[in-house]
Amino acid sequence: MNFLTWMGAIQQRSEAALDRLLPAANIAPQRLHLAMRYAALGGGKRIRPLLSHAAGDICGAEPGRLDIVATSIELIHIYSLVHDDLPCMDNDVLRRGKPTCHVQFDEATALLVGDALQSLAFKLIAEHELVPDSKRQLAMVALLARAAGSRGMAGGQAIDLAAVGCQLSLEELEFMHIRKTGALIRAAVMLGAHCGVPLADTDLAGLDHFANLAGLLFQVVDDILDAEASTVTLGKTAGKDAAQNKPTYVSLLGLPRAKEKAAELRAEAHEGLARFGEKASRLHQLTDFIVDRSF
Repeated sequence: MNFLTWMGAIQQRSEAALDRLLPAANIAPQRLHLAMRYAALGGGKRIRPLLSHAAGDICGAEPGRLDIVATSIELIHIYSLVHDDLPCMDNDVLRRGKPTCHVQFDEATALLVGDALQSLAFKLIAEHELVPDSKRQLAMVALLARAAGSRGMAGGQAIDLAAVGCQLSLEELEFMHIRKTGALIRAAVMLGAHCGVPLADTDLAGLDHFANLAGLLFQVVDDILDAEASTVTLGKTAGKDAAQNKPTYVSLLGLPRAKEKAAELRAEAHEGLARFGEKASRLHQLTDFIVDRSF
């Protein structure tokens, strides 16, 4: 199966899993459940589920188990977008080519959508048997919690808000994005890997290093796209980082150097996967897709 066919199949699996695992819109409270489904379904490239399934290939993980961890990660990601778009955060009106959740519904509903999506993510990863060892599964729950919390995504968002109008160093910018963007990408890779045959500690460390590089790579490319692509192409407001005077790789390094940085991270990520041979072919392909993706 070529990469585009595989990617389309995983995206369809991920959409079907979200549709199946989200509460139906006719279950009370109907408006909240309708808004959850509005935010979650019918959009996005599903990069994090793709990474979970690709990492699962390395250790022979069952696709059904990967569907659960991929859905859990995607629900956390979607909740973060819903909250990120609120007026108290980035105050955006467009996400994935349609009105943001608080615009389509209202701010209070959008706040509750994020809360409910987050709790559903933990419910799924806790109640489905993903590995035969309960201690290993508990560690997976803890991994997701760390990725989503104050030492991960939420903490990165706090640093991002505090950094508006500030000039960060490259080290400070990477510190922020390893958390804001990278933590969930890392969790997607590691949770997918944990669903299969246990890997040696050295292999887990190598995969973790790759995941950190992939998270930074994703953010550098996002910053480049925000500077170069149109709103129609992106499906969200283009140029907003510059308009809000937010520190980005483009504002810090300039566009040519940011592109060089992306190329360096791409090469290092590929190098980090060498130990896994052909089993990592999908992760190699996704690394290239992160850089070359079109919307």
